[in-house]
Amino acid sequence: MARLVEPHEFQARNTVTLARWLLGKQLVRADPAGGEPRRARITETEAYHGPRDLACHASKGRTPRTEVMFAPGGVWYVYLCYGMHEMLNLVTGPADWPAAVLIRGVGEVKGPGRLTRKLGINRSLNAQPATPASGLWLEDDGLVVTRRAIQAGPRVGVAYAGPIWSAKPWRFSLKWLKDGN
Repeated sequence: MARLVEPHEFQARNTVTLARWLLGKQLVRADPAGGEPRRARITETEAYHGPRDLACHASKGRTPRTEVMFAPGGVWYVYLCYGMHEMLNLVTGPADWPAAVLIRGVGEVKGPGRLTRKLGINRSLNAQPATPASGLWLEDDGLVVTRRAIQAGPRVGVAYAGPIWSAKPWRFSLKWLKDGN
């Protein structure tokens, strides 16, 4: 039986550690018609850790767009990218520490824009708690993901952050799904 991952579990963790920990968890989307929820295993994430991280939206300060990132962890941060792709992030850390994990892939779906289209995720979920009441939540079904099963690399599309921040190995993916194991 899967265990609901509670929002408070995201309030005291290091964002980079949490990005790794989310691999293998189930992202669950309620069916608006009342049918069975859709479950998809998280296979790729990226960490954005605080105001000094120049790739993090919060590095520009507190704005109407980034306000949700200053909330206590466990709420969704959904924003529009390039005017066409909704991007799903989970806010992490304590209140007033702006950090989040971008969910980049689930199951065989690679790419954060494809993920949100497939699961019907949009900005109506922005600032909503990661609970069944919001229609989008996380479950832990007990799958153990070892460090050897995780591949780390630089984040995608953040060259604007400069050579130090764009090279941080804060993008994580499950190797065993890529390698077919």
